[in-house]
Amino acid sequence: MAVSAEQELIFTGPASLAERVRAKEVHPRELVELCLRRIEELNPRLNAFRVVMAEEALAAAEAVSGSDGPLAGVPVAIKDDLPVAGQAMTWGSRSYGPPQPADAEAVRRLRGAGAIPIGITNVPELMIFPWTASNANGVTRNPWDTSRTTGGSSGGSAAAVAAGLVPGATGSDGGGSIRIPAACCGLVGMKPTRGRVSTQPFREGWLGLSVFGALARTVRDSALLLDAMHGAVEGDADSAPAPSGTFVEAAGREPGRLRIALSRKVPAGLIAPISKDQRAAWERIGQLLAQLGHEVVERDPRYGMAALEFTQTYLRGIYEDSLKVPDRSEARRSTRQMAAAGRSIVPERRREKLRSKRPATIARILSLWNEVDVLVTPGLARTAIEAEGAWGRAAPVAFDKAGRFTPFTPVFNLTGQPAISVPAGIGEDGLPLSVQLVGRHGAEETLYSVAGQLEQAEGWPQRRPPIS
Repeated sequence: MAVSAEQELIFTGPASLAERVRAKEVHPRELVELCLRRIEELNPRLNAFRVVMAEEALAAAEAVSGSDGPLAGVPVAIKDDLPVAGQAMTWGSRSYGPPQPADAEAVRRLRGAGAIPIGITNVPELMIFPWTASNANGVTRNPWDTSRTTGGSSGGSAAAVAAGLVPGATGSDGGGSIRIPAACCGLVGMKPTRGRVSTQPFREGWLGLSVFGALARTVRDSALLLDAMHGAVEGDADSAPAPSGTFVEAAGREPGRLRIALSRKVPAGLIAPISKDQRAAWERIGQLLAQLGHEVVERDPRYGMAALEFTQTYLRGIYEDSLKVPDRSEARRSTRQMAAAGRSIVPERRREKLRSKRPATIARILSLWNEVDVLVTPGLARTAIEAEGAWGRAAPVAFDKAGRFTPFTPVFNLTGQPAISVPAGIGEDGLPLSVQLVGRHGAEETLYSVAGQLEQAEGWPQRRPPIS
């Protein structure tokens, strides 16, 4: 399939586009207009965006002309869980409040780096499930195969980046919601260390499970977006240790010889058979890492019952978020059921007990990193499931389907460790496969170095979905 000049430009990514803007080879308005044309053409098939802010983005393009920021003139999409000044934040609900008075801290930092928010992307209601479908906004579809999901809850952002509607987009991850869409759509998705990116204007999300980050097509571009977004501020519940340099530098640096653990153990309490091609992809990446000079061993984290702790915390977080919805009668049945479970199963006393026992759980799981530098797991149990997921089904059915699809991501939201999903080939069904790399607290630089090494060996950025 012939690649147009416009496609070639948009798929060069944020780092290259910003370089061209700084060199005055392209004007920010040209990039905004290009993204708007692509959104008009492709969004009806994908349903990635809830709102497109054309006038605001065009005005911002003129304002940032001449910027020398690291994201100078680069259009970005914002997930519908970060406040954008003048826009409503709906969390995928049909009932929501008035337009936001100010940008979230992460959006403010992106603007400060020269980025131009161009639209707000779709999410499932209250970001609960790993597929992006809601009564409010319909079904978001995967550009690799529109019958399949983009994952969730950052599914609109993933569709927009994978199809080249925008060069990059924000995401959030409370149980895999950056890594799952990245895995479904052949992208790079870093869940940063808890406290790496400010959660303001919120103190924390889902009792500390949820963090903000970004989705991109390459390791370098993921690192660049995190460089722009990172930094805790007063009022955040957590802060991460400062990096030794930039994440972009880390992405281009050889990691040296590392000790890397391979594990496909599913945490206790979950039932999730791993597909043949997903297992083969994980095994192949392990072999490649050994060929690249790393010491590769098989080791399993001491998960214990961490999956149960995660589930209770997640349910309580959903309940607390549901209290912010102006008219909860507008919520879908499964959303109301999940919120009710959080209220009844995790009352206030249980909530506090979960918080108090978390340090011991973290210490037990982190003991593996006394022996290794990086853990490699499959990204998902299989390639992307049907686009609707379990949309419209009762909460127990939806919860079971989610667990069978995404068993490897949630525990690391409980521990707060950084974890990155990277592509690992194409499955028998023509959809992306993935692996997850997990590091110590604050070790995004190590993960970016290993991911960059894999990207160079694999050459995955050259692959583009049929809708692009």
